[in-house]
Amino acid sequence: MNIAQVIQFVGSLAWLLTIVIGVIAITRAGRGQNAKGLSTLLVIFLVAAIALTGIGAGLVFIEPDEIGVVITAVGEGGIRPDPLPSGLHWIVPFVNRVERYSILRQTYTMSSVEVEGSQPRDDSIQVRTKDGQQVYVDASVIFAVDQARVVDLYRTWRGGYEAGLVRPVARGVIRDIASQYGVEEIVSSQRSELERLITEELERVFARNNLVLQDFVLRNIRFSEEYAAAVEQKQIAEQQAQQARFVVEQKRQEAEQARQIAQGQADAAVIAAKGAADARVIQAEAEAKALELIANALRENPDLLTYQYITKLAPNIQVMLVPNDNPYLLPLPNLTPSVPTPIMPE
Repeated sequence: MNIAQVIQFVGSLAWLLTIVIGVIAITRAGRGQNAKGLSTLLVIFLVAAIALTGIGAGLVFIEPDEIGVVITAVGEGGIRPDPLPSGLHWIVPFVNRVERYSILRQTYTMSSVEVEGSQPRDDSIQVRTKDGQQVYVDASVIFAVDQARVVDLYRTWRGGYEAGLVRPVARGVIRDIASQYGVEEIVSSQRSELERLITEELERVFARNNLVLQDFVLRNIRFSEEYAAAVEQKQIAEQQAQQARFVVEQKRQEAEQARQIAQGQADAAVIAAKGAADARVIQAEAEAKALELIANALRENPDLLTYQYITKLAPNIQVMLVPNDNPYLLPLPNLTPSVPTPIMPE
């Protein structure tokens, strides 16, 4: 309770006491009793009630979240040019009055959900898109009174700016701009641009009408039932196509993996065969080199072959037959070491 309300309450209480004292004074006077003291008291309370009522009627307290427009019965235009800011002010009682405007942010919501919208019904905006589809838009307009131009707002709209300006302008701007886009653009790639264009246009219109747009929220976009069913079928088809592409890609990868494995095995077989061939060539070259060395050794020492032949024989062979075209026996050396004959003493 502010000071103006306190004074008005005290003034009302003074009037009540004045009436009570007056009734008592009249009653005592009718009975022939002395009412001189009550008459004096009655005059005092009457003067106090009139003074307090006048003061209370002239004091105006503007809340911190309000701004006041003074309506006057005198003066040109009937409105003071300067609004009253928050605080305690004095106006001429019974000549001036104050219209209060909230300077807080206000939200007007148009929604298909009744408990969310400013209207107790489906209040979404029906929009016909560029490609002829019907969509339903839920939106919120957040705005505030332009404090510097609140007097002009009173002259133009009084207190009906919400129903007379905010609602119809917002719905018209949303329809006009959304109709320039296709339905798929609205719900996907161009939604942010749509919201930006609507915000810019509302800012211009509100500014011309003494309001300040704080924000615009595109809450939801719904389709008609037929289009929603078509979109659902399209999404199902796209998912199935994507699944088919995934299966094809999986099979292709499996085939590629099998091909790589087969190629690896073939490469390994080629490498193994080449290694074996290289090893055989090296072995043959080594054998040829060995034979060449043997041939050179035999040329320089003919008896080497005989010696090798002899060393390969069994150790207990003393004599052997030679081919029949050899008319003689080849005596073999005695390979057993001789044992010295012991000398007997005489």
